[in-house]
Amino acid sequence: MRKDPLRRATVTLGVLLNTLPLGAAHADDVVRLPLPDGNPFPISSAVTVRGDLDTVYVSGALPSVIDKNAPKGSVAAYGDMETQTVSTLTSIKSTLARLGLGLGDIVKMTVFMVADPGNDNKLNFAGLMAGYTKFFGTPEQPNKPARSAVQVAALVAPGALVEIEVIAVKPR
Repeated sequence: MRKDPLRRATVTLGVLLNTLPLGAAHADDVVRLPLPDGNPFPISSAVTVRGDLDTVYVSGALPSVIDKNAPKGSVAAYGDMETQTVSTLTSIKSTLARLGLGLGDIVKMTVFMVADPGNDNKLNFAGLMAGYTKFFGTPEQPNKPARSAVQVAALVAPGALVEIEVIAVKPR
């Protein structure tokens, strides 16, 4: 009976791969920070991947409602783009503080924005930057993360104009 060389090579590769240490994360190498206030929503506020530097992935944060009398799901409930940006970055700052980190530890930020009805249904990048520059590139906090800003059709919270997620690092 003739041996199939392709089958033999596949079996050999499988055996080899099973013997190599692939660096799989151990349970204590990944630490999940629950949402604050016992929130049962099925995501973590942040996830830390431990190593020489701990890498912390912070879930997207949305602005807080500032006007409870405004119609639910309206931009007025959350405020303009600058107000929403400040609110969102303040929330991220709080999440990072729970982990012993600050805004200066952020190395990557992704900003998701929707068109602003108060800005002729266009992105309000100037409003984003007005809020952003209160937190980054200041004398008190000079560190600036790498950042991407993208337009999306909608966010999960009607009336929200911005959602921000970050990645931060800290030495072990």
